[in-house]
Amino acid sequence: MTFRYYLYVSDSKVDMLLSQIDPRFAAKRSTEVGVNLQMVSAKRSTAPTDDRFLRLERVVRYLQDHGDVGTVDEPGQFFGGLLPMRWTSMPGAADPSLVFLGGCDGRNVVGLGGSARHLLGSVPGVDDARPSSSLLPAILDQLGTASELEDELVLDSVGDDLDRTDHSALAAVHRAVRELRTPAQNVEFIAKRLLHGTGPGGDESVVLGSPIYVAQVD
Repeated sequence: MTFRYYLYVSDSKVDMLLSQIDPRFAAKRSTEVGVNLQMVSAKRSTAPTDDRFLRLERVVRYLQDHGDVGTVDEPGQFFGGLLPMRWTSMPGAADPSLVFLGGCDGRNVVGLGGSARHLLGSVPGVDDARPSSSLLPAILDQLGTASELEDELVLDSVGDDLDRTDHSALAAVHRAVRELRTPAQNVEFIAKRLLHGTGPGGDESVVLGSPIYVAQVD
């Protein structure tokens, strides 16, 4: 039997997707929400851990059977894989609630960004009032803009402002992954695709996603 050693589980994504898979879940979940944040925090902290992973497994099975789950080579609406990745707080971020994972396989540069509150072992209720760190603008804001050299490559290779913005964002993800210096871990993941395209230089693709889960694999 293969066991997953989870590092990151996005309960918000799991609940959002599960409510679409099973509308009865949404009705049940809404009755559990208290009238104030203190009550919500308390209920989350006492929620059975096994229920968390059962809900995740149900969503993962549904996405694999019926959803658009691709690979890092050809990401669909979602994508997954098994890859050595380095991870840390978002590079250069002043906000410690952001976490970033990055890895390469020789053809693809993969970045995953999300909220640190979804890391296993984080304290429930902490930073719950912050805007989601899994949204594309929030991740790109923390990654920063591309370097001056990368900006020049973008200007030379594309025409309109929209393409220029996309390529600058891809270059920023590429640079952030390449600059990670923490030890690599073999991880398995499924993520929502946020950005995908050709990186600077044109010899690697770049994909940015927000993970549903990340698990360490020995």
